[in-house]
Amino acid sequence: MPEIELSDDVLRLDVARIHGWLASSYWTPGVAREQVERQIAGSHCLGAYLADGTQVGFARVISDRASFAWLADVWVDEPARGQGLGRRMVGWFLDNADYADIRRFMLATRDAHGVYADLGFNSLARPDRLMEKLSGPFAAILEVDA
Repeated sequence: MPEIELSDDVLRLDVARIHGWLASSYWTPGVAREQVERQIAGSHCLGAYLADGTQVGFARVISDRASFAWLADVWVDEPARGQGLGRRMVGWFLDNADYADIRRFMLATRDAHGVYADLGFNSLARPDRLMEKLSGPFAAILEVDA
């Protein structure tokens, strides 16, 4: 794998590419570009870049940077998959001084439990204490009642 640089410089993000990735994902199929732009604006984003500047990865965290953080939208471009880049991006956030005092880092995944378990994530300690409110369209994607 060629050397890949990680950067949280928002000006380097290829929003069109990120939008394409997320719109094709199982968790935000067909998401509007405007929504992706708002998500980026309200998050701490990380890009992964080849030497020529091509973006090959993306991840973001939503946090108060004091007690809670939500890891979202971890994406590695198909040709760069299977080489540890996703783990590297998640590790970048976990090792970042801005999140040193976080008491609870959360995420949702359909199929990468092993990847996240290797990074210290576990099933919910107290699932009976957590609740959620889903929008109608998102509940439809998940095929649950809102």
